[in-house]
Amino acid sequence: MKRIAPIDIAGGILVVAFLALLPMFAASNYLTGVLTVCVIYGIWASSWDFMSGLTGRENFGHSLFIGAGAYTAGFLSSIWSTNPWVSLPLGVVIAIAFSLLVGFPTLRLRGPYFALAMLSASAILQRLCLIFWEYTGGEEGIYGLDPLMKNPLHYYWFVLAILAVTVIALTLLARSHWGLLLRAIRGDEATCQAAGINVTFYKIVSLMISAGFAGLGGALYAHYQLQVSPPLFSVVVSITVIIMVYVGGIGSIYGAAVAAILLTLLTEMLRGFGEYRLWIYTLTLMLILFFLPNGLIAPLWRRLTERLR
Repeated sequence: MKRIAPIDIAGGILVVAFLALLPMFAASNYLTGVLTVCVIYGIWASSWDFMSGLTGRENFGHSLFIGAGAYTAGFLSSIWSTNPWVSLPLGVVIAIAFSLLVGFPTLRLRGPYFALAMLSASAILQRLCLIFWEYTGGEEGIYGLDPLMKNPLHYYWFVLAILAVTVIALTLLARSHWGLLLRAIRGDEATCQAAGINVTFYKIVSLMISAGFAGLGGALYAHYQLQVSPPLFSVVVSITVIIMVYVGGIGSIYGAAVAAILLTLLTEMLRGFGEYRLWIYTLTLMLILFFLPNGLIAPLWRRLTERLR
């Protein structure tokens, strides 16, 4: 296993400490709420990056796992009146079940079939939520979820801790023998198969891990918003997460998480520009992706640490 450099550990501690202290300087809970959403997007982005970033098998339906975790929390808390804390592990389990259901037959295929299958699966689930509106609430979704914590700041710290654990766990896996195999699969899948590596097994288990963390983030988001609705399954959510990963630096895990936080904050900061908000946000993304094809966050951090060493 490739060890994490002390400077990387120190940098991670400083970022988490800064994010933990930032809401304490705000006069209202608005910043705390925005940061909570930012951190949840960080969980979604890092979970996508682990499987798709390392193997090169793009998942255009990551919202399937996010929505699965969120709706699990919605059904358990609002409809079945279950203890809200139960929805976190069950959201992970249901998201993993969906990853097996869709990934097992499609990850064996070559080309874009996996990406298209995931995209189709998320679209189908979104449509089913509208068709079976008697159970899912239709377009309005499910309301009345119980909060995990009544204090918004405490909940933000809890979600931030989950993000830190997610990034650490996925980074350790990415730097282990497992991560080396996933990168080898991305480089030359045929050679890996010829060497006797069970490529399908590694891809499916990696998708399960990715889905589990995404489902956990979906459940956390549901208990923050106290409602869930069909747009959580939309392709917009998946594409937004993918863009965050590419801005952060694909395959870096930590870069995806930091980029998700910064880009979500950017959307809030641009609210004052009104109708020009989307134009500015899109132009910023285009400039980053065009001039920095390898991403912004991870390459920038690597250059900085090389100078400090």
